Amino acid sequence: MIVKERMSHPVKTIGPDVPVMEALKRMHKDRISTYPVVDARGKMLGLVSETDLLKASPSEATTLSVWEINSLLSKITVGKVMTHEVITITEDTVVEEAARIMVDNDIDGLPVMRGSELVGFISEGDLFSLFLEMLGARNAGIRVSVVVKETEGALYELSKALFEAGGNFSSFTAFLGETTETREFVFKVTGLSEEALSKVIEPHVEKILDMRRVNLI
Repeated sequence: MIVKERMSHPVKTIGPDVPVMEALKRMHKDRISTYPVVDARGKMLGLVSETDLLKASPSEATTLSVWEINSLLSKITVGKVMTHEVITITEDTVVEEAARIMVDNDIDGLPVMRGSELVGFISEGDLFSLFLEMLGARNAGIRVSVVVKETEGALYELSKALFEAGGNFSSFTAFLGETTETREFVFKVTGLSEEALSKVIEPHVEKILDMRRVNLI
């Protein structure tokens, strides 16, 4: 899966001359935490986050009057508090690479570029939505977490056993195990009872960590 399939577009942007308090109001209205900052021609100049805007606001311990505060804030614009050095990605970047960049750089979103054109934005929220899909959070069924030995054909044998018993995967995700010799599989299954499912998978796994039926509300 690539970023183009998951990014938000068209992109909500803001101009560099917008006062920080106005920018905060817009941010809360749009329910986002970061704006790409663009000039009148749509060229990206930087990024401004909610944290950047809040840092520009005076402390509650200030001795300034409300009129002095309003006067001060009207002079502080997005362009003065935005981040100028911005990490960007392209539409064909794979989503896991986008996630890695965000985690490694402690940022909550990435502008998506097509050459010099801003064509999208992928945020933590977009990746959380993908995570929900991967784990089948909106699917009913029996959710299972197992430890499997990292051996050739282990997944095939597990899948085959489930298929032959009449079960069906509605989601499947693999994670690193506690050691380099194991993996943790988390999946949802339909078509079998919990008792039947347990009997089917026990011969093909090292350990069943958790098993529970999930019903959608």
